[in-house]
Amino acid sequence: MAKSILITGASGGIGSEIAIQASQKGYKVGLLDLNKEVLEEFESKIPNSVALPTDVTDEKSVAETLKKFGETPSALVNCAGIVRFGSLLEQEIKDFKDVIEVNLLGSFIVGCAVAKLMKEKGEGNIVNISSISGGKHPAIHSGAYAAAKAGLVMLSEQMSLEWGKLGIRVNAVSPGFIDAGMSAPHYRDDSERKKREAMVPMQRIGTANDIAKVVMFLLSDDSSYVHGENILVDGGVMNSVLANIGRS
Repeated sequence: MAKSILITGASGGIGSEIAIQASQKGYKVGLLDLNKEVLEEFESKIPNSVALPTDVTDEKSVAETLKKFGETPSALVNCAGIVRFGSLLEQEIKDFKDVIEVNLLGSFIVGCAVAKLMKEKGEGNIVNISSISGGKHPAIHSGAYAAAKAGLVMLSEQMSLEWGKLGIRVNAVSPGFIDAGMSAPHYRDDSERKKREAMVPMQRIGTANDIAKVVMFLLSDDSSYVHGENILVDGGVMNSVLANIGRS
């Protein structure tokens, strides 16, 4: 049976790499993003893909996208995300709300809309892209990003509890230091890159390919009994606090 997938935030960074690998695996790929021009250009490079300009925070926009896609997707990857940097004391309320709405509410809206279709089919697979910032170590000056990504981890667990009996598997992936998308500017400075590499036990910065491979594993039958998990893909950095302190 032909497989199909919807990917939000598909026009760049991790989302675009997932789209590429899904296409290579034979999926019909629905590319969801707000940036219509970039999305359509990307579509021309991805076999068996369709550009679907979508506002993930708008139920009507999402409903129209699903209608246009024309079938119940086998899988959904919620990768759409934004960040508004700045200290909490200086954070504008609108910026804080925008981040919550895209990263968390958008994943809820798209996830529920797709799950209703998957329920009728009796099967499906959802992967939500969170972040190590959504764990126990929020990044400073990142506004609502950590709160939104922490919420997404909990939302993923709740989805897995409620939807598992419907035949829908749900998991989350939390990337660490990744040279892609919103994080890419951090690594253009060699000194900043070397500093971050030194903090990672594997001594390298991750790539979009590293994340996409884990997502593809979760979408495959090889992970058929993996459900309700949040998989860290961070080169071990979340376990390295004491190692980075060192001993005299």
